[in-house]
Amino acid sequence: MSVWVRDLIIPFADANGTDPANQPLLMLLDFRRETMPDELKIRSKDECRWDQVSLGEVMLRLDPGDGRIHTTRTFQAWEGGGEYNVARGLKRCFGMETAIVTALADNPVGRLVQDLMFQGGVDQSHVRWVRFDGVGRETRNGLNFTERGFGVRAALGCSDRGHTAVSQLKPGDIDWELIFKKEGARWFHTGGIFCALSETTPAVAKEALASARQNGTIISYDLNYRESLWKSIGGKPRAQEVNRELAHMVDVMIGNEEDFTACLGLEVEGLDADHSKLEVEGFHRMMKRAAEEFPNLKVIATTLRNAKTATKNDWSAVCYAGGRLFRASVRENLEIFDRVGGGDSFASGLIYGFLSNKGTQWAVECGAAHGALAMTTPGDTTMATLAEVERAMKSGGARIAR
Repeated sequence: MSVWVRDLIIPFADANGTDPANQPLLMLLDFRRETMPDELKIRSKDECRWDQVSLGEVMLRLDPGDGRIHTTRTFQAWEGGGEYNVARGLKRCFGMETAIVTALADNPVGRLVQDLMFQGGVDQSHVRWVRFDGVGRETRNGLNFTERGFGVRAALGCSDRGHTAVSQLKPGDIDWELIFKKEGARWFHTGGIFCALSETTPAVAKEALASARQNGTIISYDLNYRESLWKSIGGKPRAQEVNRELAHMVDVMIGNEEDFTACLGLEVEGLDADHSKLEVEGFHRMMKRAAEEFPNLKVIATTLRNAKTATKNDWSAVCYAGGRLFRASVRENLEIFDRVGGGDSFASGLIYGFLSNKGTQWAVECGAAHGALAMTTPGDTTMATLAEVERAMKSGGARIAR
């Protein structure tokens, strides 16, 4: 009989300080009994061109490798962006048909980003190309300088993304009826990074969400709070105003321990300043409050990361759906090569599980495994295969495959 571990106790200390080593497995269930959330009605593949569509910025990531941004003489180039990374993971690792809605300045940097996107396979037919003025006074492409960190030195990001082409999108610029009605999309994904790009992008996201809902497309939203993006356009109060308004239009809400508090005002009990004690019951209570406050939310998911050092993290995830908490296996002392994009890869694995009708427990396990694998390679985006994800889900070791 095929079985799947269900309700696996997460080995972070609980509110009473219980030793995780003494916490047993609660139960084993046949994973075939796990079902989709009752209200998550996904459109048939037969009626849709796209399995998934993302709305967000795609930047050029410049990576100093083992060096530092302020001392390096060479950078490796990648493409990346919170919402785009999800579409790329679904295409590259899971074989889904995905598209990106974004805008780029039409210059050599924009064409480099385009060339990098070609490798990922995400469809670019909804990329909006904007005339470049020669120096970037009117519009430009975003740059993201990111170093990986090592040991006690944390990862570091330095974004150069003001006045980018995508930040200047306005309602009416994108033909959402073409995407969601005429072409058809089963799933739509956007998030708090796109909404923080400018004063107009929240209205674009709202327009997209309204059209997606009207046409029966499932909507996921990654809160992805970035203080550096919000501080010049109203700070945390504006972030909460925007995200709480859009949350009423979302089916699947994704975030981490900081995001739910900063973006929705929902506190997670039991967290310390460094987020080194991630008590699952605190997340469970927060998710129940979120479901009560936003009854449209059918799935609420969060990653659990205890960053002991930049290169050694405890990693897991939980998902709340249908009044039940689903918990992924814990990977203690997971060795990290490049943590950027781990949360996005979790999101793409989770979404794949739902699009494939695998059930909630399978979906959260898939997301956690995919996120773990994505952090073993450089760049924002996944280099994992579906076979590797499935092996990691079964707790496969790292013996050579040949």
